[in-house]
Amino acid sequence: MTTPKVITRFAPSPTGFLHIGGARTALFNYYFAKHMGGEFHLRIEDTDKARSTDEATQAIIDGMNWLGVHHDGEIVYQSKNADAHIEAAQALLESGAAYRCYATAEELETLRENQGDTAFRSPHRDRTELLDKPYTIRFRVPEGETKISDHVQGDITWDNKNFDDLVLLRADGTPTYMLAVVVDDHNMGVTHVVRGDDHLINAGRQTLIYQALGWDVPDCTHVPLIHGPDGKKLSKRHGALGAEAYRDMGYLPGGLRNYLLKLGWAHGDEELFFTDEEIAKVFTLDGINAAPARLDFDKMDYINSQHILREADEALLTQAKPFLETVNDCPLSADLEGRVLKAMETLKPRAKTLKEIAEQARYLMLKRPLDITGKAAKPLRRDGAIDHLSALTLRLKALEDASWNEDALQALLSAYVSDNDIGFGKIGQPVRAALTGGAPSPDLSWVLALLGKDEVLGRLSDVIDGEFGKKEE
Repeated sequence: MTTPKVITRFAPSPTGFLHIGGARTALFNYYFAKHMGGEFHLRIEDTDKARSTDEATQAIIDGMNWLGVHHDGEIVYQSKNADAHIEAAQALLESGAAYRCYATAEELETLRENQGDTAFRSPHRDRTELLDKPYTIRFRVPEGETKISDHVQGDITWDNKNFDDLVLLRADGTPTYMLAVVVDDHNMGVTHVVRGDDHLINAGRQTLIYQALGWDVPDCTHVPLIHGPDGKKLSKRHGALGAEAYRDMGYLPGGLRNYLLKLGWAHGDEELFFTDEEIAKVFTLDGINAAPARLDFDKMDYINSQHILREADEALLTQAKPFLETVNDCPLSADLEGRVLKAMETLKPRAKTLKEIAEQARYLMLKRPLDITGKAAKPLRRDGAIDHLSALTLRLKALEDASWNEDALQALLSAYVSDNDIGFGKIGQPVRAALTGGAPSPDLSWVLALLGKDEVLGRLSDVIDGEFGKKEE
Protein backbone atom coordinates (compact mmCIF):
# COMPACT_ATOMS: atom_id res chain seq x y z
CA MET A 1 0.00 0.00 0.00
CA THR A 2 1.48 3.32 -1.08
CA THR A 3 1.48 6.31 1.23
CA PRO A 4 -0.54 9.21 -0.21
CA LYS A 5 1.32 12.36 -1.14
CA VAL A 6 1.36 14.90 1.67
CA ILE A 7 -0.73 17.95 0.78
CA THR A 8 -0.92 20.95 3.08
CA ARG A 9 -2.59 24.31 2.73
CA PHE A 10 -2.63 27.81 4.16
CA ALA A 11 -6.15 29.25 4.18
CA PRO A 12 -6.30 32.89 5.32
CA SER A 13 -9.41 35.05 5.31
CA PRO A 14 -8.81 38.21 3.24
CA THR A 15 -9.83 40.75 5.87
CA GLY A 16 -6.44 42.43 6.42
CA PHE A 17 -2.67 42.03 6.12
CA LEU A 18 -0.71 38.79 6.36
CA HIS A 19 -0.58 38.45 10.15
CA ILE A 20 2.76 37.34 11.53
CA GLY A 21 1.03 34.41 13.23
CA GLY A 22 -0.54 33.41 9.94
CA ALA A 23 2.83 33.72 8.24
CA ARG A 24 4.31 31.27 10.74
CA THR A 25 1.42 28.85 10.14
CA ALA A 26 2.06 29.11 6.40
CA LEU A 27 5.73 28.33 7.00
CA PHE A 28 4.95 25.25 9.06
CA ASN A 29 2.72 23.96 6.25
CA TYR A 30 5.23 24.92 3.59
CA TYR A 31 8.28 23.30 5.16
CA PHE A 32 6.42 20.15 6.18
CA ALA A 33 5.24 19.67 2.60
CA LYS A 34 8.78 20.26 1.31
CA HIS A 35 10.22 17.83 3.85
CA MET A 36 7.74 15.14 2.83
CA GLY A 37 8.12 15.75 -0.89
CA GLY A 38 4.51 16.92 -1.06
CA GLU A 39 2.58 20.00 -2.11
CA PHE A 40 1.70 23.25 -0.39
CA HIS A 41 -1.39 25.15 -1.53
CA LEU A 42 -2.87 28.58 -0.88
CA ARG A 43 -6.62 28.96 -0.43
CA ILE A 44 -8.26 32.35 0.09
CA GLU A 45 -11.32 31.87 2.30
CA ASP A 46 -13.41 34.70 0.89
CA THR A 47 -16.93 33.44 1.49
CA ASP A 48 -17.62 36.27 3.95
CA LYS A 49 -18.26 38.96 1.34
CA ALA A 50 -19.02 41.60 3.96
CA ARG A 51 -15.49 41.43 5.38
CA SER A 52 -13.38 40.15 2.47
CA THR A 53 -11.69 42.73 0.25
CA ASP A 54 -9.59 42.59 -2.91
CA GLU A 55 -7.01 44.80 -1.21
CA ALA A 56 -6.62 42.35 1.67
CA THR A 57 -6.37 39.43 -0.74
CA GLN A 58 -3.58 41.19 -2.62
CA ALA A 59 -1.85 42.11 0.65
CA ILE A 60 -1.78 38.43 1.64
CA ILE A 61 -0.48 37.34 -1.75
CA ASP A 62 2.17 40.09 -1.75
CA GLY A 63 3.18 39.17 1.80
CA MET A 64 3.55 35.50 0.87
CA ASN A 65 5.59 36.35 -2.22
CA TRP A 66 7.89 38.67 -0.27
CA LEU A 67 8.34 36.12 2.49
CA GLY A 68 9.30 33.54 -0.12
CA VAL A 69 6.55 31.05 0.74
CA HIS A 70 5.55 29.94 -2.74
CA HIS A 71 2.48 27.79 -3.19
CA ASP A 72 2.02 24.97 -5.66
CA GLY A 73 -0.62 25.23 -8.36
CA GLU A 74 -3.19 27.95 -8.71
CA ILE A 75 -4.62 29.91 -5.79
CA VAL A 76 -7.96 28.44 -4.69
CA TYR A 77 -10.71 30.96 -3.97
CA GLN A 78 -13.31 29.47 -1.68
CA SER A 79 -16.09 31.66 -3.05
CA LYS A 80 -15.79 29.88 -6.39
CA ASN A 81 -16.54 26.50 -4.83
CA ALA A 82 -20.09 27.28 -3.68
CA ASP A 83 -21.64 24.59 -5.90
CA ALA A 84 -19.52 21.88 -4.25
CA HIS A 85 -20.43 23.22 -0.81
CA ILE A 86 -24.15 23.16 -1.61
CA GLU A 87 -23.87 19.66 -3.08
CA ALA A 88 -22.27 18.40 0.16
CA ALA A 89 -24.98 20.06 2.28
CA GLN A 90 -27.68 18.39 0.15
CA ALA A 91 -25.95 15.02 0.54
CA LEU A 92 -25.95 15.45 4.31
CA LEU A 93 -29.60 16.45 4.18
CA GLU A 94 -30.54 13.38 2.16
CA SER A 95 -28.61 11.05 4.46
CA GLY A 96 -30.30 12.46 7.55
CA ALA A 97 -27.04 13.91 8.89
CA ALA A 98 -28.53 17.39 8.40
CA TYR A 99 -32.01 18.90 8.62
CA ARG A 100 -34.00 21.97 7.67
CA CYS A 101 -34.36 24.57 10.40
CA TYR A 102 -37.21 27.06 9.87
CA ALA A 103 -36.56 29.14 12.98
CA THR A 104 -36.40 32.90 12.45
CA ALA A 105 -33.68 35.07 13.95
CA GLU A 106 -36.04 36.21 16.69
CA GLU A 107 -37.08 32.63 17.48
CA LEU A 108 -33.45 31.53 17.58
CA GLU A 109 -32.62 34.24 20.10
CA THR A 110 -35.45 33.08 22.37
CA LEU A 111 -34.48 29.42 21.96
CA ARG A 112 -30.87 30.12 22.90
CA GLU A 113 -31.93 32.06 25.98
CA ASN A 114 -34.16 29.19 27.11
CA GLN A 115 -31.48 26.53 26.46
CA GLY A 116 -28.90 28.45 28.48
CA ASP A 117 -25.39 26.98 28.34
CA THR A 118 -26.39 23.72 26.69
CA ALA A 119 -25.54 23.13 23.03
CA PHE A 120 -28.14 24.37 20.56
CA ARG A 121 -30.74 21.94 19.26
CA SER A 122 -33.42 23.27 16.94
CA PRO A 123 -37.08 22.39 17.60
CA HIS A 124 -37.23 21.51 13.88
CA ARG A 125 -34.58 18.81 14.31
CA ASP A 126 -37.02 15.94 13.97
CA ARG A 127 -39.56 17.59 11.67
CA THR A 128 -40.41 15.43 8.66
CA GLU A 129 -42.89 17.61 6.75
CA LEU A 130 -41.68 20.44 4.54
CA LEU A 131 -42.82 24.01 5.22
CA ASP A 132 -43.22 26.73 2.65
CA LYS A 133 -40.93 29.21 4.37
CA PRO A 134 -37.22 30.08 4.45
CA TYR A 135 -34.91 27.65 6.19
CA THR A 136 -31.28 26.95 6.98
CA ILE A 137 -29.65 23.55 6.74
CA ARG A 138 -28.19 22.50 10.07
CA PHE A 139 -25.89 19.62 10.88
CA ARG A 140 -27.44 16.97 13.11
CA VAL A 141 -24.83 16.29 15.79
CA PRO A 142 -24.92 12.57 16.61
CA GLU A 143 -24.81 11.15 20.10
CA GLY A 144 -21.53 9.86 21.47
CA GLU A 145 -17.99 11.21 21.46
CA THR A 146 -15.61 12.69 18.92
CA LYS A 147 -11.91 11.93 19.13
CA ILE A 148 -8.87 13.30 17.33
CA SER A 149 -5.16 12.69 17.68
CA ASP A 150 -3.27 15.95 17.29
CA HIS A 151 0.48 16.17 16.62
CA VAL A 152 0.86 18.97 19.17
CA GLN A 153 -2.17 18.79 21.46
CA GLY A 154 -2.21 14.99 21.78
CA ASP A 155 -5.37 12.87 22.02
CA ILE A 156 -8.53 14.89 22.56
CA THR A 157 -12.08 13.71 23.19
CA TRP A 158 -15.26 15.79 23.10
CA ASP A 159 -18.71 14.81 24.28
CA ASN A 160 -20.93 15.51 21.28
CA LYS A 161 -23.66 16.91 23.49
CA ASN A 162 -21.46 20.01 23.80
CA PHE A 163 -21.52 20.69 20.05
CA ASP A 164 -24.23 22.90 18.52
CA ASP A 165 -26.23 21.77 15.53
CA LEU A 166 -24.35 24.26 13.41
CA VAL A 167 -25.62 25.88 10.23
CA LEU A 168 -24.21 24.44 6.99
CA LEU A 169 -26.22 26.53 4.51
CA ARG A 170 -27.72 29.87 5.33
CA ALA A 171 -31.28 30.79 4.39
CA ASP A 172 -29.99 32.57 1.29
CA GLY A 173 -28.31 29.36 0.15
CA THR A 174 -24.74 30.42 0.88
CA PRO A 175 -22.42 27.98 2.68
CA THR A 176 -20.90 28.66 6.09
CA TYR A 177 -17.21 28.53 6.90
CA MET A 178 -17.47 25.24 8.77
CA LEU A 179 -18.89 23.35 5.80
CA ALA A 180 -16.76 25.13 3.17
CA VAL A 181 -13.50 24.26 4.93
CA VAL A 182 -14.33 20.56 5.05
CA VAL A 183 -15.45 20.38 1.42
CA ASP A 184 -12.50 22.39 0.11
CA ASP A 185 -9.92 20.44 2.10
CA HIS A 186 -11.41 17.18 0.84
CA ASN A 187 -11.58 18.31 -2.78
CA MET A 188 -8.02 19.66 -2.63
CA GLY A 189 -6.79 16.34 -1.27
CA VAL A 190 -5.43 17.93 1.90
CA THR A 191 -3.82 15.26 4.07
CA HIS A 192 -2.55 17.43 6.93
CA VAL A 193 -4.24 20.48 8.45
CA VAL A 194 -1.76 22.69 10.32
CA ARG A 195 -3.32 25.80 11.87
CA GLY A 196 -3.60 27.84 15.07
CA ASP A 197 -4.96 26.21 18.20
CA ASP A 198 -7.82 28.71 18.22
CA HIS A 199 -9.29 26.31 15.63
CA LEU A 200 -8.98 23.28 17.91
CA ILE A 201 -12.69 23.13 18.74
CA ASN A 202 -13.41 23.40 15.02
CA ALA A 203 -11.44 20.20 14.49
CA GLY A 204 -14.03 18.35 16.54
CA ARG A 205 -16.97 19.86 14.67
CA GLN A 206 -15.36 19.33 11.28
CA THR A 207 -14.44 15.75 12.11
CA LEU A 208 -18.15 15.02 12.54
CA ILE A 209 -18.90 16.51 9.12
CA TYR A 210 -16.11 14.47 7.50
CA GLN A 211 -17.44 11.31 9.06
CA ALA A 212 -21.02 12.07 8.05
CA LEU A 213 -19.88 12.51 4.43
CA GLY A 214 -17.85 9.30 4.55
CA TRP A 215 -14.57 11.12 3.90
CA ASP A 216 -11.13 10.57 5.40
CA VAL A 217 -10.28 13.04 8.16
CA PRO A 218 -6.94 14.86 7.64
CA ASP A 219 -4.22 14.65 10.26
CA CYS A 220 -4.43 17.58 12.66
CA THR A 221 -1.76 19.87 14.07
CA HIS A 222 -2.97 22.81 16.12
CA VAL A 223 -0.18 25.26 16.85
CA PRO A 224 -0.17 27.49 19.97
CA LEU A 225 -0.63 31.15 19.14
CA ILE A 226 2.20 33.66 19.34
CA HIS A 227 2.32 35.82 22.46
CA GLY A 228 4.00 39.15 23.00
CA PRO A 229 7.18 39.52 25.08
CA ASP A 230 4.95 40.07 28.13
CA GLY A 231 3.35 36.65 27.70
CA LYS A 232 -0.03 38.07 26.67
CA LYS A 233 -1.82 37.40 23.40
CA LEU A 234 -0.16 39.24 20.54
CA SER A 235 -1.87 42.54 19.81
CA LYS A 236 -1.21 46.02 18.44
CA ARG A 237 0.35 47.13 21.70
CA HIS A 238 3.27 44.76 20.99
CA GLY A 239 4.13 46.53 17.74
CA ALA A 240 4.15 45.22 14.18
CA LEU A 241 1.61 42.49 13.46
CA GLY A 242 1.84 42.16 9.68
CA ALA A 243 4.61 40.60 7.60
CA GLU A 244 4.79 43.76 5.49
CA ALA A 245 5.66 45.78 8.59
CA TYR A 246 8.78 43.66 9.10
CA ARG A 247 9.60 44.06 5.42
CA ASP A 248 9.37 47.84 5.83
CA MET A 249 11.61 47.71 8.91
CA GLY A 250 14.32 46.09 6.81
CA TYR A 251 14.19 42.42 7.76
CA LEU A 252 15.28 39.95 5.11
CA PRO A 253 12.68 37.40 3.98
CA GLY A 254 15.10 34.61 4.87
CA GLY A 255 15.78 36.12 8.28
CA LEU A 256 12.09 36.45 9.13
CA ARG A 257 11.37 32.95 7.82
CA ASN A 258 14.14 31.57 10.01
CA TYR A 259 12.97 33.48 13.09
CA LEU A 260 9.29 32.58 12.71
CA LEU A 261 10.16 28.95 12.19
CA LYS A 262 12.17 28.91 15.41
CA LEU A 263 9.28 30.62 17.18
CA GLY A 264 7.72 27.45 18.51
CA TRP A 265 9.71 24.78 16.66
CA ALA A 266 13.00 23.13 17.48
CA HIS A 267 15.22 20.44 16.05
CA GLY A 268 17.67 18.65 18.30
CA ASP A 269 20.10 21.26 19.55
CA GLU A 270 19.09 24.88 19.83
CA GLU A 271 20.93 26.13 16.74
CA LEU A 272 19.23 29.34 15.65
CA PHE A 273 20.48 29.79 12.09
CA PHE A 274 18.98 27.62 9.35
CA THR A 275 19.01 27.87 5.57
CA ASP A 276 15.93 26.86 3.59
CA GLU A 277 17.67 23.69 2.47
CA GLU A 278 18.57 22.73 6.03
CA ILE A 279 15.03 23.37 7.26
CA ALA A 280 13.44 21.31 4.49
CA LYS A 281 15.65 18.37 5.42
CA VAL A 282 14.77 18.29 9.11
CA PHE A 283 11.35 19.91 9.59
CA THR A 284 8.74 17.66 11.20
CA LEU A 285 5.51 18.38 13.01
CA ASP A 286 6.87 16.61 16.09
CA GLY A 287 9.27 19.53 16.62
CA ILE A 288 6.44 22.02 17.25
CA ASN A 289 6.24 23.09 20.88
CA ALA A 290 2.95 22.75 22.75
CA ALA A 291 3.58 25.93 24.76
CA PRO A 292 2.85 29.40 23.33
CA ALA A 293 5.90 31.10 21.87
CA ARG A 294 6.86 34.65 22.83
CA LEU A 295 8.12 37.26 20.42
CA ASP A 296 11.75 38.07 21.19
CA PHE A 297 12.88 41.05 19.13
CA ASP A 298 16.51 40.70 20.21
CA LYS A 299 16.57 37.14 18.90
CA MET A 300 14.80 38.27 15.72
CA ASP A 301 17.49 40.92 15.20
CA TYR A 302 20.28 38.43 15.85
CA ILE A 303 18.94 35.86 13.40
CA ASN A 304 18.40 38.54 10.77
CA SER A 305 21.94 39.83 11.28
CA GLN A 306 23.27 36.33 10.62
CA HIS A 307 21.33 36.18 7.36
CA ILE A 308 22.70 39.60 6.38
CA LEU A 309 26.24 38.36 7.00
CA ARG A 310 25.68 35.34 4.75
CA GLU A 311 23.77 37.12 1.98
CA ALA A 312 25.67 37.73 -1.25
CA ASP A 313 26.76 41.36 -1.51
CA GLU A 314 24.99 41.97 -4.82
CA ALA A 315 21.72 40.45 -3.61
CA LEU A 316 21.92 42.46 -0.41
CA LEU A 317 22.51 45.69 -2.32
CA THR A 318 19.41 45.02 -4.44
CA GLN A 319 17.28 44.50 -1.34
CA ALA A 320 18.81 47.45 0.48
CA LYS A 321 18.43 49.91 -2.40
CA PRO A 322 15.00 51.31 -1.36
CA PHE A 323 16.30 51.87 2.18
CA LEU A 324 19.54 53.42 0.97
CA GLU A 325 17.61 55.92 -1.14
CA THR A 326 14.92 56.69 1.42
CA VAL A 327 17.06 56.89 4.55
CA ASN A 328 19.70 59.01 2.84
CA ASP A 329 17.32 61.00 0.62
CA CYS A 330 19.54 60.31 -2.35
CA PRO A 331 19.02 58.32 -5.57
CA LEU A 332 21.47 55.46 -5.90
CA SER A 333 23.55 56.27 -8.97
CA ALA A 334 25.82 53.71 -10.60
CA ASP A 335 28.84 55.30 -8.88
CA LEU A 336 27.15 55.17 -5.49
CA GLU A 337 26.06 51.58 -6.06
CA GLY A 338 29.66 50.65 -6.73
CA ARG A 339 30.81 52.49 -3.61
CA VAL A 340 28.20 50.81 -1.37
CA LEU A 341 28.85 47.39 -2.92
CA LYS A 342 32.55 47.74 -2.21
CA ALA A 343 31.71 48.71 1.38
CA MET A 344 29.49 45.71 2.08
CA GLU A 345 32.19 43.85 3.98
CA THR A 346 32.24 46.70 6.50
CA LEU A 347 28.47 47.35 6.49
CA LYS A 348 27.22 43.80 7.00
CA PRO A 349 28.84 43.09 10.40
CA ARG A 350 27.43 46.35 11.82
CA ALA A 351 23.79 45.94 10.74
CA LYS A 352 20.83 43.91 11.97
CA THR A 353 18.44 45.14 9.26
CA LEU A 354 18.53 46.62 5.77
CA LYS A 355 17.57 49.93 7.31
CA GLU A 356 20.67 49.81 9.50
CA ILE A 357 22.78 49.06 6.44
CA ALA A 358 21.39 52.25 4.91
CA GLU A 359 22.18 54.20 8.08
CA GLN A 360 25.71 52.78 8.21
CA ALA A 361 26.20 53.69 4.55
CA ARG A 362 25.16 57.31 5.05
CA TYR A 363 28.73 58.62 4.94
CA LEU A 364 29.19 57.04 1.51
CA MET A 365 26.19 58.87 0.05
CA LEU A 366 26.56 62.37 1.47
CA LYS A 367 26.34 65.24 -1.01
CA ARG A 368 29.15 67.76 -1.24
CA PRO A 369 29.72 70.06 0.46
CA LEU A 370 28.83 68.21 3.64
CA ASP A 371 26.67 69.95 6.21
CA ILE A 372 28.93 69.64 9.26
CA THR A 373 27.42 71.20 12.37
CA GLY A 374 27.06 70.75 16.10
CA LYS A 375 29.14 68.12 17.85
CA ALA A 376 30.44 66.74 14.54
CA ALA A 377 32.09 70.09 13.76
CA LYS A 378 34.06 70.42 17.01
CA PRO A 379 37.21 68.59 15.79
CA LEU A 380 37.42 70.97 12.83
CA ARG A 381 37.41 74.02 15.10
CA ARG A 382 40.38 72.93 17.19
CA ASP A 383 43.63 74.83 16.88
CA GLY A 384 45.77 73.42 14.10
CA ALA A 385 43.08 71.11 12.72
CA ILE A 386 42.88 72.76 9.29
CA ASP A 387 46.68 72.94 9.05
CA HIS A 388 46.88 69.19 9.65
CA LEU A 389 44.15 68.55 7.09
CA SER A 390 46.02 70.66 4.54
CA ALA A 391 49.31 68.85 5.16
CA LEU A 392 47.66 65.43 5.05
CA THR A 393 45.84 66.33 1.84
CA LEU A 394 49.20 66.89 0.13
CA ARG A 395 50.34 63.40 1.11
CA LEU A 396 47.04 61.87 -0.06
CA LYS A 397 47.32 63.64 -3.42
CA ALA A 398 50.78 62.18 -3.84
CA LEU A 399 49.58 58.62 -3.18
CA GLU A 400 49.34 56.78 -6.49
CA ASP A 401 45.87 55.66 -7.54
CA ALA A 402 47.01 52.04 -7.71
CA SER A 403 48.08 52.24 -4.05
CA TRP A 404 44.79 53.71 -2.81
CA ASN A 405 43.78 50.86 -0.51
CA GLU A 406 43.11 50.29 3.16
CA ASP A 407 46.62 49.06 4.05
CA ALA A 408 48.46 51.85 2.20
CA LEU A 409 46.17 54.50 3.66
CA GLN A 410 46.63 53.17 7.19
CA ALA A 411 50.37 53.30 6.70
CA LEU A 412 50.11 56.88 5.39
CA LEU A 413 48.07 57.99 8.41
CA SER A 414 50.46 56.29 10.83
CA ALA A 415 53.44 57.91 9.13
CA TYR A 416 51.86 61.35 9.36
CA VAL A 417 51.17 60.91 13.08
CA SER A 418 54.74 59.72 13.67
CA ASP A 419 56.36 62.45 11.57
CA ASN A 420 54.42 65.19 13.39
CA ASP A 421 54.76 63.59 16.84
CA ILE A 422 51.05 63.86 17.58
CA GLY A 423 48.40 61.53 18.91
CA PHE A 424 46.24 59.88 16.26
CA GLY A 425 43.18 61.81 17.44
CA LYS A 426 44.79 65.09 16.35
CA ILE A 427 44.46 64.07 12.72
CA GLY A 428 41.97 61.21 12.87
CA GLN A 429 39.09 63.16 14.40
CA PRO A 430 39.14 66.13 12.02
CA VAL A 431 39.61 63.85 8.99
CA ARG A 432 36.65 61.73 10.05
CA ALA A 433 34.56 64.86 10.63
CA ALA A 434 35.47 66.24 7.22
CA LEU A 435 34.71 62.98 5.42
CA THR A 436 31.60 61.77 7.27
CA GLY A 437 30.01 64.82 8.88
CA GLY A 438 29.48 62.74 12.02
CA ALA A 439 27.70 59.87 10.26
CA PRO A 440 28.48 56.34 11.51
CA SER A 441 31.59 54.96 9.84
CA PRO A 442 34.18 52.17 10.14
CA ASP A 443 37.94 52.52 10.70
CA LEU A 444 39.28 55.69 9.12
CA SER A 445 41.53 53.86 6.66
CA TRP A 446 38.44 52.06 5.37
CA VAL A 447 36.55 55.35 5.08
CA LEU A 448 39.33 56.74 2.91
CA ALA A 449 39.58 53.59 0.82
CA LEU A 450 35.85 53.20 0.24
CA LEU A 451 35.16 56.84 -0.61
CA GLY A 452 37.89 56.80 -3.20
CA LYS A 453 40.64 59.28 -3.90
CA ASP A 454 38.63 61.88 -5.79
CA GLU A 455 35.81 62.00 -3.25
CA VAL A 456 38.20 62.15 -0.29
CA LEU A 457 40.22 64.99 -1.77
CA GLY A 458 37.03 66.82 -2.71
CA ARG A 459 35.54 66.59 0.77
CA LEU A 460 38.80 67.65 2.42
CA SER A 461 39.10 70.60 0.06
CA ASP A 462 35.53 71.67 0.84
CA VAL A 463 36.44 71.92 4.53
CA ILE A 464 39.85 73.52 4.01
CA ASP A 465 38.50 76.12 1.59
CA GLY A 466 35.19 76.60 3.40
CA GLU A 467 34.11 78.26 6.63
CA PHE A 468 36.35 76.12 8.86
CA GLY A 469 39.44 77.10 6.82
CA LYS A 470 38.54 80.79 6.85
CA LYS A 471 38.41 80.83 10.63
CA GLU A 472 42.03 79.68 10.66
CA GLU A 473 43.19 82.68 8.63
